[in-house]
Amino acid sequence: MGAESIMIPRDRHIQRVDKLLRRFPVVGIVGARQVGKSTLARSLAALRKGPTTIFDLEDPVDLSRLEDPGLTLRPLRGLVILDEIQRKPELFPLLRVLADRDRPRTRFLVLGSASPDLLRQSSESLAGRIYYYTLDGVALDEAGGDQLEKLWLRGGFPRSFLARSHRQSIDWRRGFVRTFLERDVPALGITISSETLRRFWSMLAHYHGQTWNASEFARSFGVADTTVRRYLDLLTSTFVVRQLRPWHANVQKRQVKAPKVYIADSGLLHALLNLVTTRDLEVHPKLGASWEGFMLGQVIHRLEVDPEECFFWGTHTGAELDLLVVRGRKKIGFEFKRTESPKVTRSIRSALVDLGLTRLDVVHAGDHTFDLGKKIRAVAAGRLLDDL
Repeated sequence: MGAESIMIPRDRHIQRVDKLLRRFPVVGIVGARQVGKSTLARSLAALRKGPTTIFDLEDPVDLSRLEDPGLTLRPLRGLVILDEIQRKPELFPLLRVLADRDRPRTRFLVLGSASPDLLRQSSESLAGRIYYYTLDGVALDEAGGDQLEKLWLRGGFPRSFLARSHRQSIDWRRGFVRTFLERDVPALGITISSETLRRFWSMLAHYHGQTWNASEFARSFGVADTTVRRYLDLLTSTFVVRQLRPWHANVQKRQVKAPKVYIADSGLLHALLNLVTTRDLEVHPKLGASWEGFMLGQVIHRLEVDPEECFFWGTHTGAELDLLVVRGRKKIGFEFKRTESPKVTRSIRSALVDLGLTRLDVVHAGDHTFDLGKKIRAVAAGRLLDDL
């Protein structure tokens, strides 16, 4: 946890987690390494009444305090924070026992850098007792609307975003990639070599914003389709890759069935592509795809929708929709265009009709929000916080 992350107010996240702790005996904050989970937990603890006990499971002293975890945790009252819980998954069965006590006076906040699917023991032990809250990187409403270009280039990791220069920012991100591959992945018990995973991650950066093609990746690595799929799922489960599931509409068209893949953080994408400045980015072939992935993440954050509510849609004849948000009977579509003069395309009209959309927004790089047609708007990226 660095001083940089303290400088960014994350009040909305603090309020949400505080409400969850009133409803659930155990709350998990999950997200990528260095995204600000520890800072958020400590900020929350400072606002709550009553005692707080913090265990950092990467600290040898705290690990020794938990040699006999039952003896240590049973007497504690108030809020107990267990940071980097994936380092000691054997604690989950004990947390179930402690959560089931009559009139529990303890709330547990567990922080992890791996998804519940990867921490299989947690979902088995704490079913119905834990709520997982995913913390993403700094978003536009936290950075400030005038920081859009900087946030896009550097990404949402607090230390990367707040670095004093572009050079310091990308040096931090390169260090993150190295540490993630060489230390964090092996610590999860995963035996894939760091060099293999680095090659895969770098190759994935060049496919950012495209439909997943397991066969093409498998041929490049000389392994089975199932093996590269395992690599993809691992990076997704550690929050550095985003998979967007395909939506299947009841239409007489052959539709895309594979997920779309993105590097989850635009700053990490640019580090993997060796793009240091905005000028480097503006002349790179992945410019449009980078913009799409970044703005897609901002829209998801702004609408406060769950991953299970987010899809893309595509047909083999070329009609497509970058993001489809489905909540109840509402279906809202989004297209992302790195242009100042968006237009209604044949593909947009097809998506609007075939999917029965409530509305479709084209998020663009210009300065103004305006109507493009019935149920279709052009939304300026710089006005996203006001107009979405």
